[in-house]
Amino acid sequence: MSTRISGLWLPLVTPFKDGAVDYASYERLVAHYVAAGVDGLFPLGTTGESPALDATEIEALVERTLAVAAGRVPVFVGVGGNATHNVTKALKRLERLPFEGIVSVCPYYNRPSQDGLIAHFRAVASATDRAVVIYNIPYRTAVNLSNDSLLELAEVPNIVGVKDSSGSLAQSLELLARKPAGFSVLTGEDALYFTMMANGADGGILAASHILTERFVEVGRRFAANDLAGARAAWSPLASFVPLLFAEANPMPIKHLLWRQGLIASPECRLPLTRISDGLARRLDELLVERRAA
Repeated sequence: MSTRISGLWLPLVTPFKDGAVDYASYERLVAHYVAAGVDGLFPLGTTGESPALDATEIEALVERTLAVAAGRVPVFVGVGGNATHNVTKALKRLERLPFEGIVSVCPYYNRPSQDGLIAHFRAVASATDRAVVIYNIPYRTAVNLSNDSLLELAEVPNIVGVKDSSGSLAQSLELLARKPAGFSVLTGEDALYFTMMANGADGGILAASHILTERFVEVGRRFAANDLAGARAAWSPLASFVPLLFAEANPMPIKHLLWRQGLIASPECRLPLTRISDGLARRLDELLVERRAA
């Protein structure tokens, strides 16, 4: 498969208003971030609150992402779960839509072994002709896809990369050292974006890049130009800001700031997520003003 993913990818939030998906805000976001220079879009991930969406909403969001992006950037859709047959059924439901690929999270809650993880992703990849990016995030799934297992899966033709949120810098650096040519490693650890890019990552899938997007884009441009000092300077104002965006459950802090900037109509999330604390709201508002001025 020729698909090669790299650069800055945005895992889109799903705006809500009065309990319903706010499609007008969503379409505005897609247009905004394509214009801001992101390299790809990832609807229906963790940041998109995908577990809280029903099948009709999922299809509508994919349709609207594709319509607004209009081929200007690739779209990879979050399609994952902890029952393999349900994931393959979801793929079949969505296959009429012309997205380029999927991002599929490791099965969560039931804690499969490495051979179970390998069998799961082989089944998912065989159920679609689209590109597949594996999403390894033990913090949320309670299972860690080992580098050995991932590299075995990298031999499957349409498994083209990984969103690496292993939580272990040693594991991530080993993966960068061992990854085969043509297999993309994009970090999902927002705070490690600079570190991973400096060590040869292909890019990042970063929720934090909803905010101060131009700074994240500039980091990537500097690395592409082999300008390490410039990349470090571009990253510097982000380094202390990014962790605050995850001080309470993602995407609550990000939605707060998008709302404050007028990009979405409400900071609302779907239960069981709520809104950020007043204290964090004040800190984020103050720091955003500082970082914009930096």
